[in-house]
Amino acid sequence: MEEQKGEVNPDTDDLPLCANTSHILVKHYALDLTVHFDRNVISGSVVLFLEPTSSEEHEEYDGNQTAWFGNTEQRSSDLPGVRMAADHIKSSPEGHFFLVLDCCDITVSKVEHVDITCLLNAFPGVRPPDLIQKLVTMPSSQWRRQQELFSVCGRAPGVEQNGDQLHFHTDRWSLQVWKQGVSSPREFPRTLRICYETKPTGGSVRWTKDQDNMACVYTAGSPINNRALFPCQEPPVAMSTWQASVRAPRDCVVLMSGEDDFWLFPVTCLLLWNYYVTMPMPASTFTLAVGRWLFMTNTSNVSVSDHSAMLDDGFPCSHGDYPCRFIERAVKSQRVIPHRVFAPVGLLQKAQSRILALLPRCLAAAQAVLGVHPFPRLDVLIVPAGFSSLGMASPHIIFLSQSVLHVGSSFPRENSLSLCGSRLCHEIAHSWFGLVIGARDWTEEWISEGFATYLEDIIWARAQQLSLPEATELSNLKALLRWRRLSDELQNSGEELQILRPNMDKTGQVSESGSSTVKHALNPEKSFLQVHYLKGYFLLMFLASQVGEQQFIHFFRLFVKKYHGQLILSQVSLQFKDLISTRWRLTLDTIYADWLDRPGVPKVRFSFLVAKWILLSHQGKGRKRKQSAPKVNYKEVTTEQLVLLLELLLEEAKLSTSTMRILARAYDLHNQDAEVRHRWCELVVKHKHVNAYGDVERFLLHDQAMGVYLYGELMVQEDAEQQALARRCLSLAGEEMDQSARRVVEEMVL
Repeated sequence: MEEQKGEVNPDTDDLPLCANTSHILVKHYALDLTVHFDRNVISGSVVLFLEPTSSEEHEEYDGNQTAWFGNTEQRSSDLPGVRMAADHIKSSPEGHFFLVLDCCDITVSKVEHVDITCLLNAFPGVRPPDLIQKLVTMPSSQWRRQQELFSVCGRAPGVEQNGDQLHFHTDRWSLQVWKQGVSSPREFPRTLRICYETKPTGGSVRWTKDQDNMACVYTAGSPINNRALFPCQEPPVAMSTWQASVRAPRDCVVLMSGEDDFWLFPVTCLLLWNYYVTMPMPASTFTLAVGRWLFMTNTSNVSVSDHSAMLDDGFPCSHGDYPCRFIERAVKSQRVIPHRVFAPVGLLQKAQSRILALLPRCLAAAQAVLGVHPFPRLDVLIVPAGFSSLGMASPHIIFLSQSVLHVGSSFPRENSLSLCGSRLCHEIAHSWFGLVIGARDWTEEWISEGFATYLEDIIWARAQQLSLPEATELSNLKALLRWRRLSDELQNSGEELQILRPNMDKTGQVSESGSSTVKHALNPEKSFLQVHYLKGYFLLMFLASQVGEQQFIHFFRLFVKKYHGQLILSQVSLQFKDLISTRWRLTLDTIYADWLDRPGVPKVRFSFLVAKWILLSHQGKGRKRKQSAPKVNYKEVTTEQLVLLLELLLEEAKLSTSTMRILARAYDLHNQDAEVRHRWCELVVKHKHVNAYGDVERFLLHDQAMGVYLYGELMVQEDAEQQALARRCLSLAGEEMDQSARRVVEEMVL
């Protein structure tokens, strides 16, 4: 049917979640897709396996399966923006029930009821209406057989009788499906196929060129998630499994969040790749990348201390039934899961000497801190230059920006790998906090990002085998740098974007149908702010100071053991007294009031964290030099120390051209990592160091994930040459720039 004008009119920057998950749930997706690089579209179909949920059944879920519906779930028709399409179209004047899916930028050609009589032999004696219920509730010990039956149903033909015809229409944010005469979820077909094609400009995927100028496509981690890749239920509570068959050109590799069957079937000039997932997860975690990349892997044993001693912490799995690695004895001694690193040919050597060299150590360190890795394997992909962040974690796969690859020599020094190593540890930490434990309300992203930022320091220090004093000193210095960054962002961002729990007491509430909105999700500025990372990090730093750092680290392992496979809200993530035997002087209400429900940060003294570095940063200011400066071995200066030095120099009103030249040469600033080069570029812009404008241009083109606000600094100086440089870089970056980043930059430059 023709696309119709949408009913949804959310606040300008709020994202509607339209799916009526309180009425009916997708339990499994079976995708059959073909990638067309000639037209920049993906075509095919998705088969949905559905399970209705009456209000009585829903309450039963709340009590027994917090993996799918946490037991603090609330519903309200009074929430701002919650009376969405799913509410006012859930039944038509004729009384039809509507299945509402989140969907945009997709052309749907057909929706059909799938013939599932093929399951009769698999489940003898089961009535046809109960076949899908039997299939989706098969015990986890039979997961292989279950996957086979999902595949059989996915290939089954549609039901052709006129009485089984399904009707549909689309609006801006959703796809609605109904069947004549069906007035309730229980009567609705349990299996349906949606035939569709994506649009080249759809926001869920990026069609671009890699660093070798070869065509590729990948899911971009867009604010609209995957609704422009396939119709789905996007609310986190709609946990599901999936399988996918993807046809792509023979010279391409297909990477996906899932287990790889390693069966590549030739189909004319295409190859067919198969993946599957057995752990129920939100549809937003589905990830796809197709390109002409090569890969490397470690085949030898990793020389890392054995951290495999696993304690029985007394917490049985409390999630729904699926094949869980946390209870598999065989994986408890697996320090390093199998892993591969994919990159364009031109970056393969750098990826090998940096990422592949660090990855085993980071994986082993994460396993030592948090326990069993939730996923049995990991791929790491160096994505094109236009990727909008330094990294993105999904089940089984991590996307990394080329900015984490040190630009210096082929075999960099250990202390120059800080950005690469810490970013790897951050994304690896998301396997536990963000994926296997997720936020039940997307507005509480601090639960994922704050925890991962806190843990990255702990994991990276262990990966480097630092002593306790060394790890403490590095942690304190990074805390100071983060405090400076947070303070700057709090001064230059809207207060509404600084609140970690923007829905406050209504967090986790949805409408009667299950629809809701994600506040500020479509605000392009939000994706470039670090407030939810840094404010969440400092909240955890503060809490660690109250209970003791080592006990706090032990808490993380206990927390993972108890809550893996579940979706949580802030009140769960902050229930330390249930896991740690300590005197707890804070209340949840106090933490909400001070940290989560208001902009800014409380007036907490962090001198216990950064006193040394604050003192160092003020030494010499306003005092006459009584002795010559100490000699410095520049090769021993760490990345973090160099970043702090450049930030302090940014506070100076004037630096001469000769000083800038000496600084660049002494510290070899052209060959430092992206964090250092970013500060150097800010110095160049502030002091109009014309001789280094080439460094600024290279940074804006090569390090697009970090250079957005550098455009603003070029424009605000009101210098004709700098403004021309900004416009030239925007023109050169062209279509490869991320859409959200381009909108923000164009507002600054044009």
